[in-house]
Amino acid sequence: MRKIYLFLISILILIQSCQQHSIPKNSKYLSMVGDIDYDAKLDDTNFTLCNEKNTKQYHNLNEELQYEDEKYTLNHTFISQFKPDPTIKDSGMIRIRFIVNCKGETGRFRLISSGYDYKEKQFDKAITDQLMTITKSLKGWKILSDKRGPKDYYQYLIFKISDGQIKEILP
Repeated sequence: MRKIYLFLISILILIQSCQQHSIPKNSKYLSMVGDIDYDAKLDDTNFTLCNEKNTKQYHNLNEELQYEDEKYTLNHTFISQFKPDPTIKDSGMIRIRFIVNCKGETGRFRLISSGYDYKEKQFDKAITDQLMTITKSLKGWKILSDKRGPKDYYQYLIFKISDGQIKEILP
């Protein structure tokens, strides 16, 4: 079973490598599906990456959440700082994706939300603004390295919301 798994991973890496090399340098398309390109209207100009062309996707990390003190600290931060409005009864899921650079700093935050039926949904700004503010304030993202040095990587948080309150934070 392990040999099959390693073989499939090798095939995926080969395909990914071929895809990266087949995109013209001046292409308007991103090199990988899901890449977060810099947007001057949304992003902090002071946030920089070590290697713009080699940001690790979270599914390539082979590890869990990359946060110091892991999930407990992260959950505690949101539970203590998020203030639900009892008049807001929104339910569904909110995903915030972002990049952690080679220094452990975060940037290029993107939010998408849906109902529990997975159809796009707009949540009340009182919820999304709080979640984004808390996420941006998080300190303690781990620096990932390999034999060539520190790496940039993608991270995400998914918030399950019921009646305007956080019920669960994934991953």
